[in-house]
Amino acid sequence: MTDELQERALEAIETAKATGKIKKGTNEVTKALEKGQAKLVAYAKDITPKEIIMHIPLLAEEKGVVCVEVGSKEELGAAAGLDVPTSSVAIVVEGDAKKIIEQLNSELLKK
Repeated sequence: MTDELQERALEAIETAKATGKIKKGTNEVTKALEKGQAKLVAYAKDITPKEIIMHIPLLAEEKGVVCVEVGSKEELGAAAGLDVPTSSVAIVVEGDAKKIIEQLNSELLKK
């Protein structure tokens, strides 16, 4: 995952937090994916143990949702507007982040 894609995913989360709706934390993200509500999912690379989030990329792929690994749970928490780190975030209502998500979709589908 390139730094640029990570930055764009974090930007999409910040934008959706302000103008749409996001879900924070592994349980909320898993539920959003299972219900087909997630438009974009991001999870932190530095989560230990890895088992906590291992299912998220697989579930996202199964549901056809863009899934981005970002550098740290602190970065992800900050993008989600939290004072604490978070393992994963899902955008459920895009708001003004719709264009960014569409761009990420098309770039990641090319690979």
